[in-house]
Amino acid sequence: MRSIKKILAGFSVLLLLVGCVGPDRSDTLIVIDAGHGGYDCGALCEGQQEKDLVLQISRKLQKEFKRKGYRVYLTRGNDKFLKLEERTRIADHKDAKVFISIHANAIADQSRFNVVEGIETYFLQKTRDARSQRIAARENEAVLQGTDQLSRDVIIDAVLNGPKIVQSHKLAIDVQNNMIKQVKSRYGDVANGGVRPAPFYILVGASRPSILVEVGYITNSKERTRLFTSDYQERIAKGIVNGVDRYFDNRKREMGF
Repeated sequence: MRSIKKILAGFSVLLLLVGCVGPDRSDTLIVIDAGHGGYDCGALCEGQQEKDLVLQISRKLQKEFKRKGYRVYLTRGNDKFLKLEERTRIADHKDAKVFISIHANAIADQSRFNVVEGIETYFLQKTRDARSQRIAARENEAVLQGTDQLSRDVIIDAVLNGPKIVQSHKLAIDVQNNMIKQVKSRYGDVANGGVRPAPFYILVGASRPSILVEVGYITNSKERTRLFTSDYQERIAKGIVNGVDRYFDNRKREMGF
């Protein structure tokens, strides 16, 4: 009997070491939003499209979340366009714990294509930073057609003071840090664009912690090559999931669990 107990104890330790035993995440739903889609191609460069890239990464992200025991829902699993309200309504209807929108960055100045690079994570907030405003304006263009500026400001002002913003900021920090850690383990020269506030309207409607991840610049040749490889995409996906793990663990500690 003592030998059997030793064997079982050793087996339990082995399971812990390989990651088969961990926190129960089965009651935690993550909604992943692959940006753009359909007629909205997003950023284009050298014949490669943002909408395709972010869908590839979202599928790997879905697989990695499921491997960790989470429940996952994709706002789009194929090449179709969704209106802004449809994307965020899904997160609310499904009662997701967090909402993650995946995008790829781009710049218009061709002379700086191979200068500007990096992974960035955004949370909803007004900002005077010109770079963040410019990036948000590009991503907002397709989903806000026909909406005047006053209406846009009213929409954002209505949600900026809620607790969702504080938690979104914390989530963004954990995700960004873990993405960079995971990618740098092989690609040491990856640029860390940091966590930034910006008025992304895709983050307005979801009444839960929400972030937008810019996985890199499709206009940068080095980064574009990496972004369309399976290894790089998997490292980004693992980094995001590790960041979400850290966020939930921190939340439990904050709440005294």
